[in-house]
Amino acid sequence: MAFEVTILGNSSASPTLNRHPSGQYLNICDNHILIDCGEGTQMQLQRYKIKKSKLSHIFISHVHGDHILGLPGLLLSMNLMKHEQPVNVYGPKELFEILDVFFKHSETDFSFPLIYHAVDPNEQTIVLENLYFRVKSFPLYHRVPTIGYLLEERFMLKKLNVDACQKLKVPFTHFNDIKMGKDYITADGKKIKNEELTFPSTRPISYAYCSDTIFDERVIKAIEDADYLYHESTFMHDKLDRAIKTMHTTAKQAGMVAKKANVNQLLIGHFSSRYEDLTPLLEEAKSEFPNTRLALEGSTFILE
Repeated sequence: MAFEVTILGNSSASPTLNRHPSGQYLNICDNHILIDCGEGTQMQLQRYKIKKSKLSHIFISHVHGDHILGLPGLLLSMNLMKHEQPVNVYGPKELFEILDVFFKHSETDFSFPLIYHAVDPNEQTIVLENLYFRVKSFPLYHRVPTIGYLLEERFMLKKLNVDACQKLKVPFTHFNDIKMGKDYITADGKKIKNEELTFPSTRPISYAYCSDTIFDERVIKAIEDADYLYHESTFMHDKLDRAIKTMHTTAKQAGMVAKKANVNQLLIGHFSSRYEDLTPLLEEAKSEFPNTRLALEGSTFILE
């Protein structure tokens, strides 16, 4: 089962010449997801050869401009392309007030169902669940209502033993059922057990997304034992006063969150434009949590 994360933007409020505002693209078993949509996100999708027409779910953390200003343009471009499949948008209720005003005064009629899902930023809840994955929301602590998201594989497809299937002459039309754990019944009624046709599946993977937030122990409880954690690291720790005032996190604090939450790997992003060289932020986070990587734009992380 594929679980991939591509970083589209990793800058905080102000973009730089080589860093764009927040945006991430996720592919979970051919479910195409966007988390946050800062200015220029659709151009980043094109740059990294990701088809926006495939997007079905868009999750927004909060309504600060560096997380939403790319969303109206993205939706309007999909409309111009005569997109037809439903697009589900999740976020705080204030997001939909903003979008409605924009689309009302631009006299936009959508060619596809645009479905709003208001998420309570004060509660932990399951906001989406299907056969392959679920998405849980949880509160973050910023200057405006802000939501974190935990994406979890829900059901692991088994890996097909192609050689065994060919040897036993199993038609390819049955492969999906077999990967989902079903036995194969031959034309003459003989049952071939699933274990003979597959390899064991691996355990499900989880990915926590923490955008803008001050360091808060309550976040740690919400993401405990996640396999992968993306956490904002706007400032170095020598700017702790600035981080507290603006309700952001330092790179050192992001490492502390990862360590306390017992995650497997930490990705840091949402960097202030004051930092041209990101190496010091990486080193600071690693001082608390060694298994840390920079969420560099254009990077695709295979979660496994």
